[in-house]
Parts: sequence; structure tokens; C-alpha cells
Amino acid sequence: PPGPRRRVFDPATAFLVAHVLSDRESRSTTFGLENALATPFWTAVKTGTSKDMRDNWCVGFSGRYTVGVWIGNFSGASMWDVSGVSGAAPLWLDIMNYLHRADPGRAPRRPAGVVAGKIAFERGVEAPRQELFLAGTDTTAISVKAPAAQGPRIVYPGNGSVIALDPDIPAARQRVRFVARPAAHALHWRLNGEPLASAGAAGESVVLWRPEPGRHVLSVADASGCGGPQRGVSKTPLNSRT
Repeated sequence: PPGPRRRVFDPATAFLVAHVLSDRESRSTTFGLENALATPFWTAVKTGTSKDMRDNWCVGFSGRYTVGVWIGNFSGASMWDVSGVSGAAPLWLDIMNYLHRADPGRAPRRPAGVVAGKIAFERGVEAPRQELFLAGTDTTAISVKAPAAQGPRIVYPGNGSVIALDPDIPAARQRVRFVARPAAHALHWRLNGEPLASAGAAGESVVLWRPEPGRHVLSVADASGCGGPQRGVSKTPLNSRT
């Protein structure tokens, strides 16, 4: 017989997690609005792909059903060019659509302990928007602290990062975002000692790089630090693999 039921999360926390996992627009940047995670009714869903592409999964729920799909080789051998979105998700979508063929289901009601409010960045970093909060944690403004005077440093990617191509996105369309701060003026980027780009605006320097296999060293410098490892230069080894 089943054991006693035990609540793991309080209703407000569970609602906010489900709200994040049901956000169709947040996935559209990568997968488009029509994809294997998009249902014509409310669902919350998450995919995953194990290291070395051994297997993948897709777990999601509606107001009535919870569906989990696992795809992989029982031998543990890696699969090729298959991820959670391209492998497990299409099956998950078919099952969910079948279960809700006569009943589209509905989004959960907002429970007590969750409040809505308008939030804005003080510096106009993003447009104001409506957000949900746990009661007592809500705010109306986000303040971006001005960086202290210092030389530029790479804030992304981190030192020793390993970058893998996403099999769900064509390789020619994939880019890695290099970010350095502060950038009062254009900063100069180098990859493996070769000029990459110069960019900088609004305190931040951003460069988009198409990943290439191999080990790389990334550096950035302001105008006074060009040409050598002077003050204001930081380097980040990158491991890029397909």
C-alpha cells in the first residue's frame, strides 16, 4: 500500500517553480514558439541530457497528469546528436496531448503567499514588467551597483570553462557571449593572441564568438593595456568541443 503523503514544498514555492517551468516565451529564444515542449494547454516541463550524451529525459506535468520520459541505451553507450528536446520531449508531447485530448486542462490558481507586482531597473537596463514574488520578498525596483574604478575583467566565461555545442541548434547559429566590465570605452578582445573584436557601451563590453574545437586563451584590455599583459588585462582558458 502507498505510504503516507508528505509535502515537500509549500504551495507558494511550488507555484513559482511551476510558473518558471511553464514559461513558453523564455524557451522561444532557443527553440522557437513551436517546439516539442509547447502544448496548447498549461504544462510545466524540464528536459535534461546527461554527460557525454548517454541518455536524456523530459519530465513535466499538467493540472492532472505527471509524465516522465527517459531515452537512452541500456548499455550506457552514448547516443549521437540526441538531447532532451529532440529525444524525450517529442514523446512527452505526444503523451500529454493524448491524455488531454478531451480535456485541455487549466493553469493552477495562484495560492496564498504569492503576490504580483510591477518591477523596474533603476538604470533602465530592461523594460518594466510584472513579476511574481513570495510574499515579503517583493520589490518595485532593482538597483544596479556602479562598479568601482578598476581595470576591465572578464566576467563571462569563467576561467577553465568547457563549452559544448548544443545539438538542438545548428552549429552555424551558435554563439558564445563574452562579457567584460567595466567598459567606459571600447575594450579590445583577443583570442589566442589574435585580435577578435573591439566593443564597449554602457559599462559593458560584449562580443559574440562562434565556438571552435580546441583549447583557447581569451584576453581583454582597455586602451592603455593593449599589446601586453599590463594592468587591466585578464585571460580565460577555454575548452571548446563539439
